[in-house]
Amino acid sequence: MPELPDVTVYQERLVATLGGQRLLDVRIRSPFLLRSVAPPITDLVGRTLQQVERLGKRLVFDFGDELHLVLHLMIAGRLQWYANEKKLASRIDLAAFDFASGSLVLTEAGTKKRASLHVVQGRDAVRTFDRGGLEVHGASAAQFAERLRRENRTLKRAPTDPTLCSGIGNAYSDEILHAARLSPVTLTSRLADDEVERLRLAIVRVLDHWTELLRREVGDGFPSKVTAFRPGMAVHGRAGEPCPDCGRPVQRIRYADNECNYCAVCQCGGRLLADRGLSTLLKKDWPKTLDELEERRRPLD
Repeated sequence: MPELPDVTVYQERLVATLGGQRLLDVRIRSPFLLRSVAPPITDLVGRTLQQVERLGKRLVFDFGDELHLVLHLMIAGRLQWYANEKKLASRIDLAAFDFASGSLVLTEAGTKKRASLHVVQGRDAVRTFDRGGLEVHGASAAQFAERLRRENRTLKRAPTDPTLCSGIGNAYSDEILHAARLSPVTLTSRLADDEVERLRLAIVRVLDHWTELLRREVGDGFPSKVTAFRPGMAVHGRAGEPCPDCGRPVQRIRYADNECNYCAVCQCGGRLLADRGLSTLLKKDWPKTLDELEERRRPLD
């Protein structure tokens, strides 16, 4: 799912590419995409795009007279820019927004169509899409600590909850926890004050780093390779590869539809976290430490 760095760069490039241009046509191919009825989406045609904002992981397009288009890309939704009008020929093409300078095409890979569009009138209607998550960049240390401790969650879950923190998902939470040297299964209620502050600073540092890196990568163009798995990430998507800090193999545990990647040495004092499936299966045979795991994998003489 595109997270804060990706959505921020989308927002910036949409303003640079389409700001001040008139929307000439809207073509929607998927019947599941548009989730609102009134105002009709055709009311946007002929209007000028005045601004694009980020709201959590959503993009809000302002077409003036308090008419807004709210887009949530969900997991597999992406935006593509074409300098000419683009036919919606591929099965992943869901919609196109035609401007004088080209077409903005919304795509979504996979069989589950989760991306959504809403057309709403007024700022109050836009605010209904705000999940209430804290924008960590603008928050004080005290505000962040209060929000983090509001509910007792694991550190993997807490930053990705959109009602607690804004714009953070599965990929960058792995990177943030590695940078903060914190275990993903530690409960928020058990964090010392200095650990809470370390987490806050890691969130700001990691998100700033990747936002700036993506800005440089895109330059004056438009994002075309938005992915959760990027070269240069410390742990996310790098299970079995060496941790860039200690050199020991990155570990992975799976749960539901997500996975958690971490360094047992840098984050957990060498201890392995229990994989819900394998640890249940192996029970007492489940290795407790990275050294024990590597010893078991060592071939017999």
